[in-house]
Amino acid sequence: MKNFPGLPAAKAALPLWLCAALLFCLSACSAPEPARVEEEFFAMDTLIRLTAYGENAAEAVGAAVERVRELARMASPSDPESDVCRINRSAGKAYVRVHPEILKMIKAAIAYGGITGGVFDITVGPLVALWGIGTENAGRPSGEAIDAARSYIGSDRILLDEAGCGVMLPAEGMSIDLGGIAKGFAADAALEIFRDFGVRSALIDMGASSIYTLGEKPDGTGWSVAVKHPRKSAGGPYLCTLQLSDQALSTSGDYERYFIQDGNRYHHILDPATGCPADSGVMSVTVIVDEDVPDCNMLADILTKAVFIAGVEKGFQMIDQIPGAACLAAGTDFRIYVSGNWRARLDRISGDFTSPEETRRPAR
Repeated sequence: MKNFPGLPAAKAALPLWLCAALLFCLSACSAPEPARVEEEFFAMDTLIRLTAYGENAAEAVGAAVERVRELARMASPSDPESDVCRINRSAGKAYVRVHPEILKMIKAAIAYGGITGGVFDITVGPLVALWGIGTENAGRPSGEAIDAARSYIGSDRILLDEAGCGVMLPAEGMSIDLGGIAKGFAADAALEIFRDFGVRSALIDMGASSIYTLGEKPDGTGWSVAVKHPRKSAGGPYLCTLQLSDQALSTSGDYERYFIQDGNRYHHILDPATGCPADSGVMSVTVIVDEDVPDCNMLADILTKAVFIAGVEKGFQMIDQIPGAACLAAGTDFRIYVSGNWRARLDRISGDFTSPEETRRPAR
């Protein structure tokens, strides 16, 4: 080994020993990969996946799973003991005492029913039952039956006793359906639990239609979320992928539940104004809401249905009035439209659709 000029051999070798020791310490003391905990379970008619990283990930995921299951039971449209079913059974008869979380959901739904001009409405229960989409009884009803069901619609008619946590539908035959809001609400509840446990990296996947990305992935990169192609089978090519961090995403489309009759596609997103599946020129709508917006997941859930029913022109006008919200829509003309405040990066855009740069709508 060659000595450094003017230094004894032992001292000349000392920096090499120090380097080796430092390398060993850095290797031994480097932070291990954070613990990853994931649980899948079925609730709210979909497969839900909660993934969290970090020291308290197991406790956080366990508590979040129980919370989501609890909310699913309360909001179930089929469990006779759920708050929703009890409200519907007592329509026109009496107030029903409900859980404060159900009251909060209903209050939010009433408020956004007004904000959206009645486009979003949870009293579509009679129409949902009439069309039976997603069941073996699905079929196009008569115009007379549709008109009769529409006479029960109107979330502004719901009566609330906030002091007693009571809810009443004023007319027998009315019924509510929280399917357009419950998953987003549950995602907000899971997010709150993750934050309480100090989780800083997590993915809340409520069946792909409602997703929240908490922080970044453990490697420091953002989350890549795929948006389903509205005319391809599950697992096939995607409409596009989005890079997200600390954002809520919700997607609604005419491909989720539908039936074909006489060559026509009838999907499950019903327009309260017509009593029929919405026909606004879009196949799917994706809304992103920033994490600093209160109840961001619930809001994203509501807005996807509202924009889907209202269409691009009117729907984007609603979106542009809400700070922290942005929207992407896949039109039946196979064009991708984005609202003027859209900032998320789009990757792997399907060649079946026209680039959104050609159809961008300016913010109003």
